[in-house]
Amino acid sequence: MPRIAMPITLPIPLPTPALIPALAAAVTIAGLAAASPAAAAAPATVASPAVTSPAAASPTVAPDPEGVTLTGADVKRARTRNVQLPAWKIAVRYALDKQGTPYVWGGTSTSGYDCSGLMLRAYQAAGIELPRVAASQYGAFSRKIAWKDLRPGDLVFFHGLGHVGMISRPGHMVHAPRTGDVVKEERLDAGRRSSFVGAVRPDPKGVKRWAHIRELRQAPPPAMPVATTL
Repeated sequence: MPRIAMPITLPIPLPTPALIPALAAAVTIAGLAAASPAAAAAPATVASPAVTSPAAASPTVAPDPEGVTLTGADVKRARTRNVQLPAWKIAVRYALDKQGTPYVWGGTSTSGYDCSGLMLRAYQAAGIELPRVAASQYGAFSRKIAWKDLRPGDLVFFHGLGHVGMISRPGHMVHAPRTGDVVKEERLDAGRRSSFVGAVRPDPKGVKRWAHIRELRQAPPPAMPVATTL
């Protein structure tokens, strides 16, 4: 009987446990080499355009009323700075503002004025000290003003220096007339013209110097010439 050759199957040896990590590493490296694309280029960094802040505005320059150039913050102060008014204008404004205040004999306050008390306070507000009574106010200034030359701020005297008012505008005066009346402005009519004695123009250079303020306010009326016989 003939012999039939039988194929012989040999067992395939499995890798030992010690070789498994090495094989796995080799397969991983090969796979990565075949599958990974070329390294992508890093995205280009686009520089943002520089933002330039607007240039700081140059400080405003303005001429000062006194001829000095002011810059920056000084301009604001210059605009709000009080400009010194002439003394006569301050005095006129003061007296006009007191219209309606009652006449009070000897009064020198907002509760009441007499004629010379109103003039005293009005020019005091302008920085000029006057004597207290009308006759002394007239005598405090050497220069006398004629009727035709009157202008706002002048003190006008009537009835033998017994009454004083202040020219407020051409042809008008502000004064404290009499008991029972109030401070007011009125027109210089023919009656006032006939009782007009004289006028003075208060100013810092023209006022006579007195030793003390107390003497200034309590000064007696100027001495009147006494007729003598030879």
